[in-house]
Amino acid sequence: MAARGLVMVFTGDGKGKTTAALGMALRAAGHDLRVLVLQFIKGAWRPGEQSAARFLPTLEWMTLGKGFTWRRADPEEDRRLASEGWQKALEALTSGRYDLIILDELNVVLSHGFLDLDAVLEGLAQRAPHCHVVLTGRGAPEALCAAADCVTNMVAVKHHYRDQGIKAQRGVEF
Repeated sequence: MAARGLVMVFTGDGKGKTTAALGMALRAAGHDLRVLVLQFIKGAWRPGEQSAARFLPTLEWMTLGKGFTWRRADPEEDRRLASEGWQKALEALTSGRYDLIILDELNVVLSHGFLDLDAVLEGLAQRAPHCHVVLTGRGAPEALCAAADCVTNMVAVKHHYRDQGIKAQRGVEF
């Protein structure tokens, strides 16, 4: 029996959503599966995972945004970038080329209203049958969670930045 592609959502206010998704990317690449990481919003720096991806021949990485949306004052540009990014994601989802696609921070894009949720749900439904998809970010819409096969809510119990003022560190947060 052929594998059925799953839709998985990693959301919540806790740390580790992208890290968990990238752990899945590493696992899939270790099985010679074709993986695509599409990062929405992030883009102001090159994370360590992106640098490490060059050593994994079946893993592709594409950054779609220009930095953290909530730190900029141009929502129209954010909508445009989100739309352009979604078109690339939709092309990948329907191509049949990938076994796992990670849509990093797409939940945030949706929660800010930069993309139409119904269009995203329709695109997920049109993906290649074998393609697994992981959507990360805070604020995953209820309808997305309802449509997903697996939803994980990361809960912040204690966080070094929020609780102690310790800034992001290379190799830990990026």
